[in-house]
Amino acid sequence: MSAREASVESIQRELTAFARRARATAARMHPELSLVSFTILAHLEEQQGCRATDLAAHYLLDKSTVSRQVAALERLGYIERRVDPTDHRVQVLHLAQHGIETLAAARVSRKEIFQERLAAWGPEDLARFAEYLVRYNADAAAHPLP
Repeated sequence: MSAREASVESIQRELTAFARRARATAARMHPELSLVSFTILAHLEEQQGCRATDLAAHYLLDKSTVSRQVAALERLGYIERRVDPTDHRVQVLHLAQHGIETLAAARVSRKEIFQERLAAWGPEDLARFAEYLVRYNADAAAHPLP
């Protein structure tokens, strides 16, 4: 195995561990919401609302999967539907007040967790790590998997 192959294998293994930890952390922060639910809420906040079909396209998910997630979030009072002012036939999903509050609390909690986990890292290491994560995510967005 080449050094490059070993590095790529290590990256894959570590990103998988990171994803598992993120799911577990999300479950501890709010037992009713999965990591998927948190990401949907964050996307709605970032986009200031969007249609369910836009969520399905963004996350490369089946419409029925998104529909179930949206229905659960709506039932729990995290999101609400509003008529699109430019096209009254379309409903746009927005965060409800409960969703806004939950995301804010989650953001504070996540920040505290990251501050604690990275407390021993020096400024240069933190800057390099942040730069690499931004670069990786930009490359991943530019070259989505088929």
